[in-house]
Amino acid sequence: MIKKRKELKSFDTDLNKFVSQDIIDQAKADAQKQIFKLKLAELRQKQGIKQTDVDGFSQVSVSRIESRSDIKISTLVDYVHACGFDVEIKAVPKKKKNNEEFVLLRA
Repeated sequence: MIKKRKELKSFDTDLNKFVSQDIIDQAKADAQKQIFKLKLAELRQKQGIKQTDVDGFSQVSVSRIESRSDIKISTLVDYVHACGFDVEIKAVPKKKKNNEEFVLLRA
């Protein structure tokens, strides 16, 4: 007799049955840090700028910035400006009831 497989409802729902919320939250935070690193490199690459050509930064500095999971805001602003972009940092409500965003920094 063939055993019928239980159908999964959703990844998040089923994951919560097997893994603690703390582990899930840490994994999400780690993933966001990795995405941040990729986005910094992508930002520079979209402008066609090599690591050696970022104004005001050595190649080693650019490599370190792009591989860090956290960065000073002032360094981020300088790096983003050197890549030809502006920076805007917003505070966004966690709960969807209020969609009002607050701009904390526009540089």
